[in-house]
Amino acid sequence: MKAIIALIVIALFVACQTEVTTERSDQAKIPLQQIINDSYELDFPKVPIKGVLVLFGGFSEYAQDIRHQFNIAEIAVKNALAVVYLNYNQKLWLEENQKKDLASQLNEIFRTNKLPSENIYLGGYSSGGNIALLLGNYLVGQNSKIKPKGIFVVDSPIDLLALYESSEKNIARNFSTPSVQESTMLMHILGDKFGRLEEQNPSIERYAVYTNATQNIDQLRNLKQTKLRLYTEPDTLWWKENRMADPDQMNAFYLDRLVRVLKQSDFDQVEFITTKNKGYRANGMRHPHSWSIVDKEKLVHWILSKNT
Repeated sequence: MKAIIALIVIALFVACQTEVTTERSDQAKIPLQQIINDSYELDFPKVPIKGVLVLFGGFSEYAQDIRHQFNIAEIAVKNALAVVYLNYNQKLWLEENQKKDLASQLNEIFRTNKLPSENIYLGGYSSGGNIALLLGNYLVGQNSKIKPKGIFVVDSPIDLLALYESSEKNIARNFSTPSVQESTMLMHILGDKFGRLEEQNPSIERYAVYTNATQNIDQLRNLKQTKLRLYTEPDTLWWKENRMADPDQMNAFYLDRLVRVLKQSDFDQVEFITTKNKGYRANGMRHPHSWSIVDKEKLVHWILSKNT
């Protein structure tokens, strides 16, 4: 997960205070309209829209951060796709009321901007991937008009129990300052909700995307007919050298296990995409936990294709 500031500001749904609408053209001369307000940002072409991509950032990312790290607007517009960047973050799981509120917010975004609902895709990086999957499962289960045809996640920490255990190891190891700071924060968040590890109860499985210890996938049951893509860059050497992390502390480990369980459970539209040396932050810093591991052109092709 992206390194996180120590002081956590709880993200709230905020009524739109200001809205800025601009127009520009990309290199293909396709008119692009851009809307920016307090809750989300939106790019869409002024041609018939073929699909909508809704993006959730990592734990501390806002819409402008997603734009900076994952510059997909140009290729999306060239292919008549709209992109919604949500200012919804700092969540590792969703409470039931949060799912309902977030679904209502999406419905309002689509209604206000007259976005089509026939070809919707959700995507998220790191903890944002957890949100995309949990919300998608909720929307499909509710038979919502805003129902995703596909969901992709980018190196997401899907197993909350494993995340807690890994955080304990990182703090005890005390090898990397960023790792210790993030792990301390995570233990506070998870501990406040679920108690200490030795006091854990099965309730954690009702919130996690996946729990490897029990192979629980209840939070994904509604997505059997939904196209799914899980991206990760399993660079064990980088994690060992920079964080002294073991392979089973990497998000890649649990994403791989989840894919196996899903396929065994007859989820036949699941893709597990691993990359090598693709992970770089926008400033050029090497980091396998990055938006950049996603090939944007292939992602757009996946969105526009009828089948996986």
